Amino acid sequence: MKELVELIAKSLVDNPDKVQVSQLDGEQSSIIELKVAPEDVGKVIGKHGRNVQAIRVIIGAAGMKLKKRFILELIEKG
Repeated sequence: MKELVELIAKSLVDNPDKVQVSQLDGEQSSIIELKVAPEDVGKVIGKHGRNVQAIRVIIGAAGMKLKKRFILELIEKG
């Protein structure tokens, strides 16, 4: 799942080398932290949050198949 989020994020931003994705696994859920450059945060979020919501829908659907819940957190790198 981490690789999927990384691939999507790198295709959206201007600085794909600054994209970092980490995954914290729990028993029934996993938190995926997406870190991007400050100037790319708006591109990942999209208008009215459409891009980030679409990513959340994709990982949610994939999580249903794996019987695991995935939570996406967007973090701005300083």
